[in-house]
Amino acid sequence: MHLTKLPRLLLLLLLLASPFAYADNNYPLVLVHGFMGWGRQELLGFKYWGGLGDLQEALNQAGYPTYTGVVGPFASNWDRACELYAYLKGGTVDYGQVHAATHGHNRYGRTFTGLYPDWGTADTSGRMRKIHLIGHSQGGQTVRVLTALLEQGAVVEQAATPTRELSPLFQGGKPWVHSVTTLAAPHDGTSIAVGIDTLLPFVRTSLLGFAALVGVQPDQLPYDFKLDQWGLRREPGETLSAYLTRVEHSPIWQSRDISGWDLSPDGAQELNGKFPAQPEVYYFSWATSATLPIWPFHHQVPIPTLLPQLWTSALFIGAYSRNEPGHVTIDADWWENDGLVNTRSMAGPTLNSSDRIVPWRDPPQRGLWNDQGVLAGWDHMDIVGIGTLRDVRNWYLRLARTLADLPP
Repeated sequence: MHLTKLPRLLLLLLLLASPFAYADNNYPLVLVHGFMGWGRQELLGFKYWGGLGDLQEALNQAGYPTYTGVVGPFASNWDRACELYAYLKGGTVDYGQVHAATHGHNRYGRTFTGLYPDWGTADTSGRMRKIHLIGHSQGGQTVRVLTALLEQGAVVEQAATPTRELSPLFQGGKPWVHSVTTLAAPHDGTSIAVGIDTLLPFVRTSLLGFAALVGVQPDQLPYDFKLDQWGLRREPGETLSAYLTRVEHSPIWQSRDISGWDLSPDGAQELNGKFPAQPEVYYFSWATSATLPIWPFHHQVPIPTLLPQLWTSALFIGAYSRNEPGHVTIDADWWENDGLVNTRSMAGPTLNSSDRIVPWRDPPQRGLWNDQGVLAGWDHMDIVGIGTLRDVRNWYLRLARTLADLPP
């Protein structure tokens, strides 16, 4: 080899060996909505991610490939994870042979073409195509479950299902998620879901609020409950009020395979033990708070800018306590909230969880929850750009830049 070429060769080898040689990644962002959320084609174009704006398109236009996932607004996190997998990869939703039989609903759901069929395959350089999952509210629980299922699989489903019939989601060994970011997520549950008597009235009131935001009469609200696995499709000509009443009186709310259970502290405690953080994935959490303590009882009350539709639930969470055998104890530490979720629940799973939560520092650590702290004065919907005067686009652009800067 000619001696004059040696320095260039050494420089090339050093660059290839450097951890900063491929400092950026171009993995797409996937936005996952929370409880009662909706898709881009629902609510007459009023976006879950952006309200009257459009966060997905703002991110795409800035050069960050972004998709919006759509899952059942009232489904359990297991069912939502199965739906999100099919929605992204393509194919028919498979809830699992054992899971469906255990909970008494259909095994298969809707069929999707797939937003990102190449997910999990190798790109032209030979590197795997991964994604960044961003979940708001219950979406934060959902993306945790999906990430764990992809990596660790589902042993019970593997044991009971012939290999040719087993969903790829349950096979495990799929490190397809690069990072998980949760926004105002009820990792340890929320007090508003302690019982059906508090949750269902909130659902009905919220749907009326959605109709008001969109500017239509409630029965004209184009809203899809996506409860096909339970046989609860909306009938032709059925009013939203009649459909909601039928859903409210169905036995699904007594099941542990429904959002109400997973969102409760007891249900979240069970969920946390089954779906731990994966060691090679980056985890980030953001918390929100829109209440303040009031003297002399230290109950939490809403700040004036809290979305009016959330005042009743904020006051309930801000004063609710429980100390009953067999249930998660809820005390004053749970009172601070953002109108829907207890702030202490948002940093990461703690109930029955082996996950570690550490304060944010640069560079972030894999396999741990990198806690970004609390956005004081932000309510539960502020952070997705609904009912707020804040322009949250720049906040999401900064988040996207942080995720794109992670080593691939």
